[in-house]
Amino acid sequence: MEVYSTFMEAQHRIHGGQNDGQLSREASTAHLRYQEMVRVEGLKKVFRSGSAELVLFENLTFQAAQGEMLAIVGESGAGKSTLLHILGALDRPSAGDVYCANLCLSSLTENQAADFRNREVGFVWQFHYLLPEFTALENVAMPLLLRGVTQREAVGQAGAWLCEVGLEKRSHHRSGELSGGEQQRVALARALVTRPRLLLADEPTGDLDSRTADAVFELISRLHRDYQLTSLIATHNSAFARRCHRVLRLQQGQIEEVVPESLPA
Repeated sequence: MEVYSTFMEAQHRIHGGQNDGQLSREASTAHLRYQEMVRVEGLKKVFRSGSAELVLFENLTFQAAQGEMLAIVGESGAGKSTLLHILGALDRPSAGDVYCANLCLSSLTENQAADFRNREVGFVWQFHYLLPEFTALENVAMPLLLRGVTQREAVGQAGAWLCEVGLEKRSHHRSGELSGGEQQRVALARALVTRPRLLLADEPTGDLDSRTADAVFELISRLHRDYQLTSLIATHNSAFARRCHRVLRLQQGQIEEVVPESLPA
């Protein structure tokens, strides 16, 4: 696939010469071209109902460098979830472009977009969306099986990721037999089992109690660092947003960068 080959070449340019470990906040905000993972240019999203038109946001422009953890904050209904859907090629903007490693997402066909999502993007939502009839191990293996990986290899990698999130002893339990925190850990393992470059998380701790939420956020932070992810996290939790490299606030259809330390603790 020519467009995917172009994407992988761009990925190689990005990661060539990249230092291991987490980027410092100063380095991550430099936005040097070879570090850039996501670029958003003039993004607009309009919803239409009959003759009525709702402009959710417009002229959004920002970048995320390789290795950054970027928080997106804003009130409910501001468009954070829609923005993540567009960044992950689940939805298309009304205007503007999104580039991932210099690949323009609007240039992808539906099949190419599905392949891009499966290989390069990990999604974690507020609700875990685990398939209740399958075990934790089977849920985590599913993205690899959809890619065409053999069952033996998929199950092996899924087991390794359940160990990574501390659930190796719960691998044969179905989702209804897991706690809320365990379910979200399984969802995180499923998101990362394909070894994506980009992690998109939409209120990943929103349904959890404060203690469990903190543990899940700590896990996300560790995996972000250990696997050198670029992570964009939509959250209402100001304390979690403060722990990210950068914070973008989406409000009244516009986006602005705010200093993480300025948010309530």
